[in-house]
Amino acid sequence: MVSRSRNLRTHLVAALMGLAGIAAATPAAATIDPSHQFVVNGGFEQTTNGAGELGYNTAAVGWTSSPASNGDYGYNFIFNPATASTTGAGAPNQYGENMTLWGPNNGSNNGLGASPTGGNFLAADGAYNNGVVSQQITGLIVGQTYSLSFNWAGAQQSGYTGATTEAWYYGLYNEGFNNETAVINNASHGFTGWHNDTMAFVATSSSEVLSFLAVGTPNGKPPFALLDGVSLDTPEPSAFVAMFAGVIGLGVFARRRSRTKRSAK
Repeated sequence: MVSRSRNLRTHLVAALMGLAGIAAATPAAATIDPSHQFVVNGGFEQTTNGAGELGYNTAAVGWTSSPASNGDYGYNFIFNPATASTTGAGAPNQYGENMTLWGPNNGSNNGLGASPTGGNFLAADGAYNNGVVSQQITGLIVGQTYSLSFNWAGAQQSGYTGATTEAWYYGLYNEGFNNETAVINNASHGFTGWHNDTMAFVATSSSEVLSFLAVGTPNGKPPFALLDGVSLDTPEPSAFVAMFAGVIGLGVFARRRSRTKRSAK
C-alpha cells in the first residue's frame, strides 16, 4: 500500500511540472522584458508650445485629441500643477480664455497639486466639447496579459460655482472602450484628490488604440477630470515564482509532517 505522504509527493511533482509547462508556454517568459513600457509620454511631460489646449495651441508627444461631436477641438488641456490656479494652461484657448482650475492661488484652499507621479497632467471637460484623448500602442503579443494603470482626479474650472461629478471612460479599442472609473462627487470650487485605477487585459491584437474620454456633470459648472501617470506594461513574472514557492512550501510542510508522525510512533 502506497503511503499518503508518497501520494502527496507524487501530486506535488506533477503540479510543479504543470506550472513549468505553463511558464514555458507563456510568451512573456522569454520574449518580453517585464519592465518594458508601451505608453509614450504617459506623464504628459513632452509637449510643444508648453502647456495649453491639445490640438489647438499645444501637442503632447504620442497623444492625439479628437474633435468633439460639434467639430470643435476637444476641451482637453495640459496643466503644470505649479501654475494650474494662476496662469493655468498657458496660452488662451480658441475662445480667448486663459483656462485655470480652482486651487490655492485663486481663492480655494482645496489641495489642488501634483499627481503621485508629479509634473504635468491632462485636464478634460467632461460635460462640454468632449473629445477622446488616445494613443496608438504597438508591439503587443496576442494572448499576453498586460496591465494598464493611471492616476486621476476631479477638479473645477475657476470662475464657476456649483458641485460637480467627474469620471473617465477608458480602454483599448479591440478590448471594448467600455471601462469607467468610479464617479466621484466634487464640492463647489473643489478638488477630489488623486486616485489610481488598474486594469489587466489579454491582447487580441499586436496593435491597440488606448483611449480616454472625460465624463462629468453638470454642463456650465465645468467639471474637469484630471489624468496622469498612464502606464501599460507586462506583469512581473514573480507570479510564477510565487506559485512555485507555494507548491515547494507545501512539499516541505508535508515532508516535515510525515517525519513528525513517524517519530511519534
